[in-house]
Amino acid sequence: MTIEFYSTKHIYGEFSNFAPFAFEIDGLVYPTSEHYFQAMKFPDEQYQERIRETKSPMIAARLGRSRKVKIRDDWEEVKIDIMRTAVRAKFLAHPTLQDLMLETGDETLVEAADGDYFWGAGKDGSGQNWLGKILMEVRDELRESPPENT
Repeated sequence: MTIEFYSTKHIYGEFSNFAPFAFEIDGLVYPTSEHYFQAMKFPDEQYQERIRETKSPMIAARLGRSRKVKIRDDWEEVKIDIMRTAVRAKFLAHPTLQDLMLETGDETLVEAADGDYFWGAGKDGSGQNWLGKILMEVRDELRESPPENT
Protein backbone atom coordinates (compact mmCIF):
# COMPACT_ATOMS: atom_id res chain seq x y z
CA MET A 1 0.00 0.00 0.00
CA THR A 2 1.02 3.61 -0.49
CA ILE A 3 0.63 6.61 1.79
CA GLU A 4 0.45 9.88 -0.12
CA PHE A 5 1.01 13.25 1.50
CA TYR A 6 1.24 16.81 0.28
CA SER A 7 -0.90 19.46 1.94
CA THR A 8 -0.29 20.21 5.60
CA LYS A 9 -4.09 20.30 5.98
CA HIS A 10 -4.59 16.65 5.00
CA ILE A 11 -3.71 13.31 6.56
CA TYR A 12 0.05 12.87 6.94
CA GLY A 13 0.50 16.57 6.24
CA GLU A 14 3.10 16.47 9.01
CA PHE A 15 5.45 14.86 6.47
CA SER A 16 5.35 17.97 4.29
CA ASN A 17 8.34 20.31 4.44
CA PHE A 18 5.82 23.11 5.02
CA ALA A 19 4.53 21.52 8.25
CA PRO A 20 5.30 23.75 11.27
CA PHE A 21 7.76 21.59 13.20
CA ALA A 22 10.80 23.60 14.26
CA PHE A 23 14.22 22.10 14.90
CA GLU A 24 17.75 23.25 15.64
CA ILE A 25 20.84 22.74 13.50
CA ASP A 26 24.21 24.35 14.25
CA GLY A 27 22.68 26.46 17.02
CA LEU A 28 20.00 27.96 14.78
CA VAL A 29 16.29 27.19 14.96
CA TYR A 30 14.48 26.65 11.67
CA PRO A 31 10.65 26.92 11.74
CA THR A 32 10.22 24.22 9.06
CA SER A 33 12.35 21.86 7.02
CA GLU A 34 11.49 24.06 4.00
CA HIS A 35 13.19 27.02 5.70
CA TYR A 36 16.36 24.99 6.26
CA PHE A 37 16.43 23.45 2.81
CA GLN A 38 15.92 26.76 1.00
CA ALA A 39 18.44 28.63 3.19
CA MET A 40 21.13 26.04 2.49
CA LYS A 41 20.98 26.75 -1.26
CA PHE A 42 22.97 29.92 -0.75
CA PRO A 43 26.53 30.63 0.35
CA ASP A 44 25.46 34.16 1.38
CA GLU A 45 24.92 33.95 5.16
CA GLN A 46 22.79 37.10 5.26
CA TYR A 47 20.44 35.63 2.67
CA GLN A 48 20.36 32.33 4.56
CA GLU A 49 19.33 34.25 7.66
CA ARG A 50 16.66 36.16 5.74
CA ILE A 51 15.14 32.86 4.65
CA ARG A 52 15.43 31.31 8.13
CA GLU A 53 13.64 34.24 9.73
CA THR A 54 10.84 34.59 7.20
CA LYS A 55 7.33 34.08 8.54
CA SER A 56 6.13 31.22 6.34
CA PRO A 57 7.50 28.24 4.44
CA MET A 58 5.84 29.56 1.28
CA ILE A 59 7.90 32.75 1.49
CA ALA A 60 11.01 30.69 2.30
CA ALA A 61 10.37 28.63 -0.84
CA ARG A 62 9.87 31.75 -2.94
CA LEU A 63 13.12 33.27 -1.65
CA GLY A 64 14.91 29.99 -2.25
CA ARG A 65 13.72 29.80 -5.84
CA SER A 66 14.95 33.29 -6.61
CA ARG A 67 18.01 33.42 -8.81
CA LYS A 68 18.71 37.07 -8.03
CA VAL A 69 21.09 35.70 -5.41
CA LYS A 70 23.73 33.17 -6.51
CA ILE A 71 23.14 29.61 -5.31
CA ARG A 72 26.04 27.47 -4.16
CA ASP A 73 28.08 25.88 -6.93
CA ASP A 74 27.67 22.36 -5.57
CA TRP A 75 23.91 22.54 -5.03
CA GLU A 76 22.98 19.73 -7.41
CA GLU A 77 25.51 17.44 -5.70
CA VAL A 78 24.43 18.23 -2.12
CA LYS A 79 20.68 18.93 -2.26
CA ILE A 80 19.60 15.37 -1.42
CA ASP A 81 21.92 15.26 1.61
CA ILE A 82 20.68 18.71 2.71
CA MET A 83 17.08 17.45 2.54
CA ARG A 84 18.08 14.31 4.45
CA THR A 85 19.64 16.49 7.18
CA ALA A 86 16.50 18.63 7.43
CA VAL A 87 14.07 15.71 7.55
CA ARG A 88 16.16 13.80 10.09
CA ALA A 89 16.46 16.87 12.37
CA LYS A 90 12.72 17.55 12.14
CA PHE A 91 11.76 14.02 13.16
CA LEU A 92 14.39 13.69 15.88
CA ALA A 93 13.13 16.92 17.47
CA HIS A 94 9.50 15.73 17.72
CA PRO A 95 8.55 12.42 19.38
CA THR A 96 4.97 12.76 18.10
CA LEU A 97 6.32 12.82 14.54
CA GLN A 98 8.46 9.77 15.26
CA ASP A 99 5.39 7.90 16.48
CA LEU A 100 3.40 8.92 13.40
CA MET A 101 6.25 7.84 11.15
CA LEU A 102 6.63 4.46 12.82
CA GLU A 103 2.86 3.89 12.58
CA THR A 104 3.21 3.91 8.77
CA GLY A 105 4.81 0.46 9.01
CA ASP A 106 6.33 -0.58 5.70
CA GLU A 107 4.02 1.49 3.53
CA THR A 108 5.55 3.39 0.63
CA LEU A 109 5.56 7.12 1.35
CA VAL A 110 4.91 9.34 -1.66
CA GLU A 111 4.89 13.11 -1.93
CA ALA A 112 1.84 13.62 -4.15
CA ALA A 113 3.14 16.82 -5.74
CA ASP A 114 1.68 17.08 -9.24
CA GLY A 115 4.32 19.50 -10.46
CA ASP A 116 7.40 18.01 -8.81
CA TYR A 117 9.06 15.10 -10.56
CA PHE A 118 12.21 15.19 -8.43
CA TRP A 119 11.07 15.44 -4.80
CA GLY A 120 7.57 14.13 -5.52
CA ALA A 121 5.72 11.66 -7.72
CA GLY A 122 4.65 14.21 -10.34
CA LYS A 123 1.26 14.29 -12.01
CA ASP A 124 1.54 10.83 -13.57
CA GLY A 125 3.39 9.08 -10.73
CA SER A 126 6.64 8.80 -12.69
CA GLY A 127 8.55 11.22 -10.46
CA GLN A 128 11.61 10.24 -8.45
CA ASN A 129 9.88 10.87 -5.08
CA TRP A 130 13.11 11.79 -3.29
CA LEU A 131 11.26 13.28 -0.33
CA GLY A 132 9.33 10.06 0.12
CA LYS A 133 12.54 8.02 -0.15
CA ILE A 134 14.23 10.17 2.49
CA LEU A 135 11.24 9.86 4.82
CA MET A 136 11.39 6.07 4.47
CA GLU A 137 15.15 6.16 5.21
CA VAL A 138 14.47 8.16 8.36
CA ARG A 139 11.73 5.70 9.31
CA ASP A 140 14.24 2.86 8.98
CA GLU A 141 16.73 4.76 11.15
CA LEU A 142 14.07 5.34 13.81
CA ARG A 143 13.23 1.64 13.82
CA GLU A 144 16.86 0.57 14.09
CA SER A 145 17.82 2.94 16.89
CA PRO A 146 14.92 4.79 18.44
CA PRO A 147 16.00 8.04 20.11
CA GLU A 148 15.93 7.98 23.88
CA ASN A 149 13.07 10.02 25.25
CA THR A 150 14.39 12.35 27.90
